[in-house]
Amino acid sequence: MSDPRHDDKTTGPEGPEAPLHRRGIKSYVLRAGRMTQAQTRGLEEVWPRLGLTLADGRQDLAALFGRRAPVVLEIGFGMGASLVEQAQRHPETDFIGIEVHAPGVGKLLDEADKRGLTNLRVYREDALAVLEQCLPEASLDTLQLFFPDPWPKKKHHKRRIVQPAFVELVRGRLKPGGTLHMATDWQAYAEWMAEVMQAAPGFANTAGAETTPYVPRPEFRPLTKFEARGEKLGHGVWDLIFRRED
Repeated sequence: MSDPRHDDKTTGPEGPEAPLHRRGIKSYVLRAGRMTQAQTRGLEEVWPRLGLTLADGRQDLAALFGRRAPVVLEIGFGMGASLVEQAQRHPETDFIGIEVHAPGVGKLLDEADKRGLTNLRVYREDALAVLEQCLPEASLDTLQLFFPDPWPKKKHHKRRIVQPAFVELVRGRLKPGGTLHMATDWQAYAEWMAEVMQAAPGFANTAGAETTPYVPRPEFRPLTKFEARGEKLGHGVWDLIFRRED
């Protein structure tokens, strides 16, 4: 997911017992895009060191990074600028990014290599499949979902990634006390997120009484070019941070 304003075509109905990523409704669409020389370099030269696939199976994160450290997962990092910034700013933390679009993955890998980052790994896969197949239970300290596609039309709301089943999957991957941090510039989607989270078992809202259900924009969340543009146009941004309780 870029900006991550994406969705995908459905692949056919499947029963509720099927894994989330196989139920035929996805929150992104694969788009063709031109690759720059740097992006191509990232995919061809850096991917073998920092790239991960579903075929790698369930990860031992301590073995993957060669240490035990807090782990942050970001779904839909777009062109990767904010994720790279976080990884450079917090060398004591390990980061995993998920993005399906080749230009964004290539750009992030190229930039991570140029900065000599060793605390960052990347999947170019369906995020739900990665959560289900590759990440151990209670392995994440934070899951970040910044500016997912809001799918504003009511008939497309089923494509929104924030759904009860997704939230329950995330809860299982977060450590007790771990957080799900979401941000959106669509107020209606912010309200949707808040409604889904408030009904979700095992989560507590970290917002104070004066701003609930939202939190002020945390300083640790980098300001993206997309968000900065929106601020200049007077667009609002809503952050929600929920903590796993058990």
